Amino acid sequence: MGRSKPDEDLASIGYTDALAELDKILKELDSSDVDVDQLAAKVARAHELIQVCRQRISAAAVQVQNLTDRESGT
Repeated sequence: MGRSKPDEDLASIGYTDALAELDKILKELDSSDVDVDQLAAKVARAHELIQVCRQRISAAAVQVQNLTDRESGT
């Protein structure tokens, strides 16, 4: 399976795109006809995408906290 985004695009991939690609990989891994030769690459890509999603969620949480703090005057 070719990656839908190259490694250098990880910084610019959005949460929705990362989640969609991750879902696709998980479905492929769940199928009974997984290409064993590409298993490690798929798992590595899934790990990268999970990290991207975590970073995006973390950044959003910081933004929400900043807005909440600003609204409450702290």
